[in-house]
Amino acid sequence: MESVLDPNLWIAFAMLTALEIVLGVDNIIFISILVGRLPPELRDKARRLGLGFAMVSRLLLLFSLSWVMGLTADLFTVLGQGISGRDLVLLFGGLFLLWKASHEIFVEVEAREQHGPAPVADAAALKAAGQRLFWGVIGQIAVIDIVFSLDSVITAVGMVDRIGVMVAAVVASVGVMLVAAKPIGEFVDRHPSVKVLALAFLVMVGMALTAEAFDAHVPKGYIYAAMAFSLAVEALNIRARAKRRANTPETSN
Repeated sequence: MESVLDPNLWIAFAMLTALEIVLGVDNIIFISILVGRLPPELRDKARRLGLGFAMVSRLLLLFSLSWVMGLTADLFTVLGQGISGRDLVLLFGGLFLLWKASHEIFVEVEAREQHGPAPVADAAALKAAGQRLFWGVIGQIAVIDIVFSLDSVITAVGMVDRIGVMVAAVVASVGVMLVAAKPIGEFVDRHPSVKVLALAFLVMVGMALTAEAFDAHVPKGYIYAAMAFSLAVEALNIRARAKRRANTPETSN
């Protein structure tokens, strides 16, 4: 009981929860963009499953701390550079994120029409195609969740030494992300220019993960600051476009 009332415990919980939320921003953006490819009736379910995977993967890694910390040991050496299990996860995760974000930017900017609704024979075929797309999206979310979770858990271990605090912080942060994911996803989906910015943000995150696999640490604060500045500029552009539309007189036919 005394430990529960310990203010240091609550301070650690608050700081770790805030950090987990910040580290989960890129995960929310990735989930929101992938979910936007699904039919509207499947999007909420995909968001919940995606964030559920994020929470489960982080909790499993937390309960496997000795294995996670063992991933930092070098497995082999390439050109004098030690490569650990963590480095391999970050490398493949970063490359996957670079490929996926670049592909989505291409689709959004150059080939949007290629992703229009495909002709199907009947309602059953349409439903089957929707289910295949749904589970394909969930699979991609699960893959990138592992990468983001690994980084998040290693950060948590460096901040707090109590497993109960870590678990509570992870659950609380995922709860906050679950509430925020839908409005963020809908906002990104309504504004194509914001979506491209978000994809560019994921490219930067993928580059940072790839660089970190080779021990070239890129502080995420720089990436977040650049993205926040870009979003602030885009918010001004959105407001300016809305005011222009409001001030433009409707032309009568």
